Amino acid sequence: MKVYGIKTCGSVRKALKFFNDQGIEYEFHDLKKEPVGCEKIEEWLKKVDIDTLFNKKGTKYRQLKLKELNLDDEGKKEWLCKENLLIKRPVIELDNGDVIVGFDEKRYKEIWG
Repeated sequence: MKVYGIKTCGSVRKALKFFNDQGIEYEFHDLKKEPVGCEKIEEWLKKVDIDTLFNKKGTKYRQLKLKELNLDDEGKKEWLCKENLLIKRPVIELDNGDVIVGFDEKRYKEIWG
């Protein structure tokens, strides 16, 4: 499986710690070093809702003052493509093609417990 995120994100650190503690192998993709393009974001949006993927709680959202723009779904997608730090983290691509967004220990335990 592949985990997308940034090393400084608390949710990403919790997820990686969970996987390490459980002995679960993963490949880490650092969004700061290697941004993903629109193609990858569109792939994820076929599996998760835009509001699940779009992070309204992050620093980048506040810095860019996006709340004032009152974005529709298309606008949110455009911003995700331009600015990967607006992606809610971590994004986990499972080997079966499923996508999980965010850290949820209960859900993780159901899947990998």
